[in-house]
Amino acid sequence: MRTEDVLAAVATGLWRWDNASGTVSLDGEAARLLGLPAEPVVLPEVAVRSRFHPVDWNEINGIVNLAVAEGTLAEARLRIMDVDGRVMRTVRSRSKPLERWSADGSLDYELIGTIQEIAEPQPGTTAVHTPITGDWRRSREAFLLDAGRALAEARSTAEVLRVAASLSMPGFNPDGLAVFGVAGDRLSVIGHHGHDAGDEGPFTDMTLDTDYPAAEVVRTGRAIYLPTPDDYKRRFPATWPLAQRFDRVSWAFLPLIVAGRTMGAWMAAFKQPASFSPDERSVLTTVARMLAQALQRAGVAESERELTTGLQRSMMPQLGPEIPGMRIAARYVPTGGGLQVGGDWYDMIPLPSGRFALVIGDVQGHDVRAAGLMGQLRIAVRAYASEGHRPDAVLSRASRFLAGLCAPEGAGAEDDSDARSPRFATCLYVECDPKTGTLEVARAGHPDPAVRMADGTVLMRPTAGGLPLGIVPDTDYPTTRFTLEPGETLMLCTDGLIETGGHDLDTGWARLRAVLEGGTREAGTHDAGAHEAGAHDAGDLEALADLLVQAVHGPSSHHTTGPLADRREDDIAVVLLCREGGGCGCGTPVAHPARPARRTMLTVAQAEPERIAGARRQVRELLHDWADEEQLDAVVLMVSEMVTNVLVHTDGDALLVAEAVGELGERRLRVEVADSSDELPHKRHPGEMASSGRGVLLMEMLADAWGVDPRGEGKSIWFELYEQSKQPDA
Repeated sequence: MRTEDVLAAVATGLWRWDNASGTVSLDGEAARLLGLPAEPVVLPEVAVRSRFHPVDWNEINGIVNLAVAEGTLAEARLRIMDVDGRVMRTVRSRSKPLERWSADGSLDYELIGTIQEIAEPQPGTTAVHTPITGDWRRSREAFLLDAGRALAEARSTAEVLRVAASLSMPGFNPDGLAVFGVAGDRLSVIGHHGHDAGDEGPFTDMTLDTDYPAAEVVRTGRAIYLPTPDDYKRRFPATWPLAQRFDRVSWAFLPLIVAGRTMGAWMAAFKQPASFSPDERSVLTTVARMLAQALQRAGVAESERELTTGLQRSMMPQLGPEIPGMRIAARYVPTGGGLQVGGDWYDMIPLPSGRFALVIGDVQGHDVRAAGLMGQLRIAVRAYASEGHRPDAVLSRASRFLAGLCAPEGAGAEDDSDARSPRFATCLYVECDPKTGTLEVARAGHPDPAVRMADGTVLMRPTAGGLPLGIVPDTDYPTTRFTLEPGETLMLCTDGLIETGGHDLDTGWARLRAVLEGGTREAGTHDAGAHEAGAHDAGDLEALADLLVQAVHGPSSHHTTGPLADRREDDIAVVLLCREGGGCGCGTPVAHPARPARRTMLTVAQAEPERIAGARRQVRELLHDWADEEQLDAVVLMVSEMVTNVLVHTDGDALLVAEAVGELGERRLRVEVADSSDELPHKRHPGEMASSGRGVLLMEMLADAWGVDPRGEGKSIWFELYEQSKQPDA
C-alpha cells in the first residue's frame, strides 16, 4: 500500500510549496481539504493563498520564517475559506522548510508537509479549545495599535523608515516600500525598503509635474491604487518602464499629510495581486497618516538637535593653544530639556600680559534667552579681559553690562515681559601665571574652586566673592591669590555638577571629592603603590573630566541620588587645570617620587569672622588621613584660637598657612597665622571664669613646638605637631 493511500485513509493530505517558483503541489486529499477537486494538482501560490483566511496567511509567513531560522518544524492552524468568504473547515499544517540555493545564488526554501482536518469543539462541550487568531477586523486593530506605538517611539527619520519597513500588515504584505519627500517643486526618495542599492536613482530628483504616481499624489493630495500592471501602464505610460523592472503587480501611493499640508508620498508595492478592498485601503490610509505624523515629529526633533549642536559649537570655545607646563580639559553637558541649551559656559582667554584667564559661569534659566544672554556675556567678559583689566575690574564691568541688557527702562507695554525681565549670572574668573602657578581669583556668587593636591587630597579653596552679576550694576569683587603647586589640579564647575541627581552642596561635593581623589582615600590603603596608581588615574585630565561627568550622569548616578531627589536637573560645565609635576600623571613620569607636601592658605578678614569655621574645616580636610584623631582635634582647637585672637586683638586680617610634610604616619605639621600687628602675645593666667587668655597655654600644652616670629610689619605665630601613629591594642 502506498504512503499516499494510508494518509488519505486518515484524511491527511500532502503538499509541497516551492517558494522559488511560486508554485504549490497538492495531492488529492490536500486539494479536497482546500475546497478544490480531489485530484493531484500544481497551482500558483496566489491560488492557494485565496483559500486561506487572510489573517492566518499573514501568521503562517512568520511561523515559516521562524522555523527556517531555528531549523524546526512549522506548525499552524489554518482556516479554509470558500468563494463567498465563509470558513469551511480548520486544518492543521505541519511542514519542514528546506533551504535551497537558486541558480542566481540567492537562498530560498521549499516547504514539504501535511494537512489534516481538525474538529472544532461545539458550544457547550468540554473539549479543549486551542485559541486561534481573531478575525480580520480584530487583527487590523491590533496591528494599528502596534504600528502606532512603534512609530511614536521613533526619534529620527531613519528610525521611522526602519519601523515602516518592518510593518507586517494583516492579510497582505508589501515587499517594497518607498517614502518620497517634497522640497520646493522637487520630489525625491528619502528612504526605501525592498530595493537594491542604486534602484532609487531615477526617482531621486523629479519635478512635481512628472507623470509619476507619487508626484500626482503630492499635487492632488489623493491616494492612487493600482491593482494590476495594466492599470499602471494605462494611467502612467511614461514612467511604467521604470516600475516594470521591479516585477511588482500591485501598487498603492498615499499622501503624507500633516496639518492639511502634503509633505510627501508613501508607496507600498506588492509582488502578489492586491485588490485593495475597503478594509485594506483603510489600513493603508491609517498607516500613511501615522507615518506622516512620525516623520513630522522626527523632522522637528532633528531640527532641534541640529540647532542645539550649532548653538553649542558656536558658544563653547576652543581651549586654545597648549600652555607649557600646564594642561587644561573641559566638558559641557546640557540639561536635556527643550532645545538642550542653557546658560552655562566656560572660556579660556589669552591676556596681553602673557598670562591667561579661565572663566566659568552660569546665566539664570534653562531656555533660549539664557543661552543668548550667555553668549553676549561671554563675549563681554572676553573683551574686558583682553583689554588687560584685573579680575575684579572684569567682573565689575561684566555685572554692569548684564544689568544693562536686562534693564526694564524703555520697554513698551507691548513688549514681551520675559524678554526684558531681570536675569543674573554667577561667574568665577581665574587669572593664571603659567610660569609661577600664581592664580588670582574673583568670584561672583559662584561655587568655590577645588584643588586636588599631588598626593590626591582634595580641598575646597575658599575665595572672597561678591554678588552674582547683574543684580547691582556697581559691585566690588575682591580677589584671592594663591599658588597652584606642581602636580596640583584646579577644578572649576557650575552648580549642575554638584547638585544634579538630588544632591545639595554638601553631599554633591562629597560625591565629587571621591572621584577627584581617584581612590587614594580607601581605608587602610596608604602604601606608595596605591598612591602612585591613584595619582596616575586621576592625573589624566581628559579621563578625569569624563569620570566627573559619568559620576553625575552615568548609570550609577541613578542609584546614588541625594537627599533632594526631586531637585530639577541642571546644565553642567567643568574646567580642569593641572600644573605638571611629579605625581600629577599628565607630565613626565618621575621615578619613585617623594611624597609631596600638602599646603593650604586662607585669609580671614576682620569683616568676615564667620570664615573661622571655614578655616577649621579647611584644616580637617587637609589632615583627613591624620593617624591620631585627638591630635587632629588639638590642631583644630589651636587654629581656631589663633585666628580668633587676631580678629579680636588686632585691626588687621589673619593669614593662615598650614603645611604637612613627610611620609604617612611620620609627618610634621606646621601652622602659621600672620597678622599686621607688632604686639607680641604673652602668657597669662586666666581665672576659672575668664573668657580669654588661654591661647598661649593651649599651644604649650598641645603643640610639640611653637613660637612667634617678628616680621617687617607684623608677626607670625606658629606651632608644629608630629604625627603619632596609633599602636595596635595589646
